[in-house]
Amino acid sequence: MTGLQSLMAFAETVKHGSFAGAARELGLSPSAVAKSVARLEDDLGLRLFHRTTRKVALTSEGHELHQRCRAIVDEFEALRDAAAGARGAPCGTLRINVPITIGKRVIVPKLAALVRRHPGIALDVSFSDRYADVVSEGLDAAIRVGHLSDSSLVARRIGEQQLVVVASPRYLRKHGDPSHPSELASHACMVFRLPTSGRPRPWQFVDGRRMIEWTPDTAVVMNDGEALTAAAVEGLGMIQLPDYMATAEIQAGRLRTVLDRFQPPPLPISVVYPSARRVTPRLRAMLDALDTDGLPGRHA
Repeated sequence: MTGLQSLMAFAETVKHGSFAGAARELGLSPSAVAKSVARLEDDLGLRLFHRTTRKVALTSEGHELHQRCRAIVDEFEALRDAAAGARGAPCGTLRINVPITIGKRVIVPKLAALVRRHPGIALDVSFSDRYADVVSEGLDAAIRVGHLSDSSLVARRIGEQQLVVVASPRYLRKHGDPSHPSELASHACMVFRLPTSGRPRPWQFVDGRRMIEWTPDTAVVMNDGEALTAAAVEGLGMIQLPDYMATAEIQAGRLRTVLDRFQPPPLPISVVYPSARRVTPRLRAMLDALDTDGLPGRHA
């Protein structure tokens, strides 16, 4: 008879992509996890994983089982987490996905404070500018910038991202300050290549009630915001980017904003997670840590 232990071993192996990762989470040896999964396969008469020496991948039958047993595992973990929360401080591994630059500059300091406050929490953080699939990748949560379309996830707004146009004082002394977005065509304007489409991200402005999008014809295209910030400091040209990427450089006088009165409306920064029904103590602690002053757009 298939037991809950075997289902937990299976679910954690899916989440971590290996028996070793599941073993660390469950406090077992990799061989014990592998044997539990093998017993589950024998009981069901199905092959659930394609196995290699380093990782495992779901078969089609394994994927179907994972979808069907998720609710059972979630309910058990909810009971376990509730009991753990009742006994003491939040603990366990918090798995989240964050955009690269906002993750390093804004989210990591908040996570560091979270772990100092709750040393029983471990972090497993992936950095990517693509939209991670929170459910299929077994994440507790993800940080997303922009308006959300996935109604299957719970979202909590934790800040805002404001786009600003910046250039170095040296560049502006040589080329002058533009007074309107229409003057940008005569300036050296760099662009960010979107990771999802590979296309340059258009610059955005608001002129009165009119929204303006403009893609510069440029010789400088990069797919990293921090690199573009550094290029602007070096005087290669102007760049439109999220304000938090340039805060330190602006405060130090290495960059200056222009066209502030044409800034577009800010985009929301949200934390998304699979279900309001199951919020673990560690996830609740993270939500509380992020839902405070210190994120863009949430200053006192």
